[in-house]
Amino acid sequence: MGIIIGAASAFIRRSSWAATRLALCAAGPLAALPAQAAHIVVDTGHTLSRPGATGASGRVEYLYNLDVSNLVAADLRAAGDRVTQVAADGAEVELGKRSRMAPTADLFVSIHHDSMQQKYIDAGRQREFAGFSVFVSERNPKYEQSLRCARAIGEALVAAGEKPSLYHAEPIAGENRPLIDRGLGVHRFDGLAVLKTAPMPAVLVEVGVIVNPDEERRLARPDVMKRAAQAIARGVRACQQP
Repeated sequence: MGIIIGAASAFIRRSSWAATRLALCAAGPLAALPAQAAHIVVDTGHTLSRPGATGASGRVEYLYNLDVSNLVAADLRAAGDRVTQVAADGAEVELGKRSRMAPTADLFVSIHHDSMQQKYIDAGRQREFAGFSVFVSERNPKYEQSLRCARAIGEALVAAGEKPSLYHAEPIAGENRPLIDRGLGVHRFDGLAVLKTAPMPAVLVEVGVIVNPDEERRLARPDVMKRAAQAIARGVRACQQP
């Protein structure tokens, strides 16, 4: 399911991200990062009437997205950021309008939970796929800043103990998304409406694969939701730094 960024540097060296990861691991939810207020749009992926994927238990994706996006928003507010939430109230918001509800915001981050290709489900292969993915669109006018934030979020999720899912890069129909950073689960998906229409840097996070029954049970645990949300918020805060 954006940011005040210095214009001078398009990419952050991987060594810098390693240093950031150590800092994130050593501190509480957001305490490791210096205070720098930003305006962040936190989008709850999908809607009640179009709830996205259905988990193995029958619980729909929108409810998982809502749980995590509310936690991300709360963490960012606690750190002093201004947060605009989209679709967290159950409102039916069109994809192309979501990133334009606060067009001057610093970052748009959309929270989702993942499915898989139907042929894998039909073949009983659900348990083979797990982990998070982070997406950016090269059609976004601030692609390089988007990529910086995607890497920061991926770093924070890995530091929190999560593992990236790479199956979206498989060369098959419906996938084949270019893999930008294997270690951080960052992919390019140019056609995603909420990313390509955003006037600010934009990132979409698939927190985990809810059609995998083992993964879904883990993702439904309050401690796992909290840890994932804190990691996403930490990544958002980290990529605001000059």
